[in-house]
Amino acid sequence: MKVLVINAGSSSLKYQLIEMDDEQVICKGNCERIGAGGFITHSVTGGAKIEKKMDFPTHKEAFLEVVRQMTSGDGKVIDDVSEIVAVGHRVLHGSEIYKQSTLVTDEVIDTIYDLRELGPLHNPPQAVAMRACREVFGPDVPMVAVFDTSFHQTMPPKSYIFPIPYEYYEKYSIRRYGFHGTSHRYVSKRFFELRGIDPQGTRIITCHLGNGSSLCAIMDGKCFDTSMGLTPLDGFIMGTRSGGIDPSVVTYIANKEGLTPDQMSDLMNKKSGFLGVSGVSSDCRDIRQAAKDGNERAQLTVDILIHQIKRFLGGYAAEMGGVDAVIFTGGIGENDSETREAVCEGMEYMGLKIDKTLNNDASRKESVFSTPDSKVLAMVIPTNEEIMIARDTLEVAGLR
Repeated sequence: MKVLVINAGSSSLKYQLIEMDDEQVICKGNCERIGAGGFITHSVTGGAKIEKKMDFPTHKEAFLEVVRQMTSGDGKVIDDVSEIVAVGHRVLHGSEIYKQSTLVTDEVIDTIYDLRELGPLHNPPQAVAMRACREVFGPDVPMVAVFDTSFHQTMPPKSYIFPIPYEYYEKYSIRRYGFHGTSHRYVSKRFFELRGIDPQGTRIITCHLGNGSSLCAIMDGKCFDTSMGLTPLDGFIMGTRSGGIDPSVVTYIANKEGLTPDQMSDLMNKKSGFLGVSGVSSDCRDIRQAAKDGNERAQLTVDILIHQIKRFLGGYAAEMGGVDAVIFTGGIGENDSETREAVCEGMEYMGLKIDKTLNNDASRKESVFSTPDSKVLAMVIPTNEEIMIARDTLEVAGLR
């Protein structure tokens, strides 16, 4: 059975076609510059790679081109779209309405769009993509929405309620939601599979580190706390996001600079983080190189990142009464041995000791890099959100 996994943005449409019998990716690609020209990259596993300019006025034309690439020419992998049994869509925000993956209906699409204030950059295009997908694939192909927020719905109120007047939670559902949930869920589930242990009684911390980053405290296999909040802006320093800061900083800058709320949101989401502090780049690799070249602000950026991750790690260990494993994933977590080493340095007090040689060889694969006598396991587990979405899609659609 083949499942198509979709991750739509305002001007992009990433996709993977997965054969679920062996959970192998058949092909994948990305339609870019939707609404402003168009470009598609389509890669067949072990085969052709196609790159070409296109005209994508809307997501519908992008979906039509994806179908054409999969069914004809050098990129052909299926004879007909009828071979695709279901489509899974990544959705950023489900608020408190969607606590698990959900079969897509017209009402669900409307609700996802209505949640645009909570996910302004993601929810609207994801709703648009669902409508376009239905137009192309027809109403008989089941679609499933898999929410970034759903894994975190097991948090207790003490983890998700903000200390503001309670009426705003009641009126507007303002609370901590958390994101990267599909990644945290995959990595934690994979950890239990690899170790052959039951989640009950376990305490682990998953570190999804990339251009956007979050940590998740997981007890008994369920989310207990997480670093992102109402939106993905909260937490610690990221590529262009500030992470959590004193709220008075926002009003102070706004008053001094005469900025509107929307302009302040843009400043904190797109001009802060690695980019804002370093003045070099939003990419951790560029910043590390600049730091090695003597750039003091770049080094400061690296120092802030490590400092803030340690703060969350220590806090979550205290919340859970200890920790059994710390797991790294995401672009930085999987690939940057220097960041992993720096984060784990000085953690011996809580039983975490790493082997630097193992850590240097741990990138891009499932690896243990803690020492044999370490009381806390340190691991790299590459994330696979797409397979998690595909699995949910089959289950929710009643196909397995």
